[in-house]
Amino acid sequence: MVQTDISQLSSETAEWRQILRNYRDEFSECKKLLSDNCKQTLDKKQLQEVEHFDNQFHIQLINIHDVKQAIKQHERKVSFELSKNDYVTAETFSAHERLLDEFLTLENRLQQLRMEFRDFINATTC
Repeated sequence: MVQTDISQLSSETAEWRQILRNYRDEFSECKKLLSDNCKQTLDKKQLQEVEHFDNQFHIQLINIHDVKQAIKQHERKVSFELSKNDYVTAETFSAHERLLDEFLTLENRLQQLRMEFRDFINATTC
């Protein structure tokens, strides 16, 4: 049973990291799209929205990096505990749950930003 739990921890964290890599790649492309498509003259409202999205992509790329680093650190802790004790502590399982909450909160924000940006691109002919 413990082995299944540990296997599940590993597969979950690997999945989270892959999802975050995909968002990182997508938002890097969105920043390029924003820059490439919005070179013509824009009104004040459009300029504010462009600035908003540029800032949000920058902030969220930092958040993605930070959560990915937290996941890697968590994976190292799990590996260390397994090599030292041959089991993972209850505290580490709790940390895994907190990390899941952090990941899901970030993913929700990223999905909202993605939808807002799509709406902006569809409504604006930059």
